[in-house]
Amino acid sequence: MFTIGSYCIDSQVILAPMAGVTDRPFRQLCRSLGAGLVISEMLTADSSLWSSRKSSLRMDHNGEAEPIAVQIAGGDPEMMAEAARLNAANGAQIIDINMGCPAKKVCKKAAGSALLKDEQLVADILQAVVSSVDIPVTLKFRTGWSNEERNAVRIARIAEDAGIQALALHGRTRADAFLGAAEYDTIANVVNAVNIPVFANGDIDSPHKAKAVLDHTGAAAVMIGRAAQGRPWIFREIAHYLRTGEQLPEPSLTEVRDILCTHLCELYRFYGEFMGPRIARKHASWYLQTVPGSEAFRKTFNAIDNAEEQQTSIQNFFEQLLTKEEKAA
Repeated sequence: MFTIGSYCIDSQVILAPMAGVTDRPFRQLCRSLGAGLVISEMLTADSSLWSSRKSSLRMDHNGEAEPIAVQIAGGDPEMMAEAARLNAANGAQIIDINMGCPAKKVCKKAAGSALLKDEQLVADILQAVVSSVDIPVTLKFRTGWSNEERNAVRIARIAEDAGIQALALHGRTRADAFLGAAEYDTIANVVNAVNIPVFANGDIDSPHKAKAVLDHTGAAAVMIGRAAQGRPWIFREIAHYLRTGEQLPEPSLTEVRDILCTHLCELYRFYGEFMGPRIARKHASWYLQTVPGSEAFRKTFNAIDNAEEQQTSIQNFFEQLLTKEEKAA
């Protein structure tokens, strides 16, 4: 459908990087369910902090399908360039620069979307990173710092001039955080201003919304974030609809159970016996939040700290749901 450097991406649906969510098990699951590109959790550019367990797990790409895309964040051009070099040496095939995160702890360090206030610094960082590696570099950013300061078109042109090979644009400003509705006019303006692929991001939660946003903006792809939490099959639903115009049926209870159980097993394997079940809790809650009558079960599940017990409880819960479904039929 489009290219990033020498990589041809054959789906118009991309998984957005999300801290605490897009770990290796989730990225691999989303790829298997139709995501054309997945991007790692944000990694600080300060390599002196990479010895922590959290950072080492974020840098684990074993068994991932190409291209491996790693997002880095920071506000110092040389530090960002070094982080890009080290990640390329660690197997990264695309470096993504974060200038979109609205979190206060990130913006306080003059990183993430805080950088949008300083266009010269943006240019310095992008040029330093692009020149430091021989792999493609992409940029994720927001429409501006505030509604009065929407400078996305200028940032996009700076990025293209620096050699950035694709842009992901969230349809909110830094001041918006995740409040209100995303707007797509600015994304359309950026698409018209540059000659590199642009990915539309923000509030895209269904195949119909994805098609409407692509039609409105002319973007090369949509980037899905929060809508994929607990619904990783959204990638195949959107990809199928964009390709055929047909809506896939919702996954059956049996398939949801199987996807969830497989996902949890991968979390246990990746994080270990202690952290795995704890990380699994939030994912199970996302999967089940729209299942009627699941509230009491989710509270019970969140008290379980043993992987085998978690799996058994999930199996029993879905067995009850399937029995009810059969009786209702």
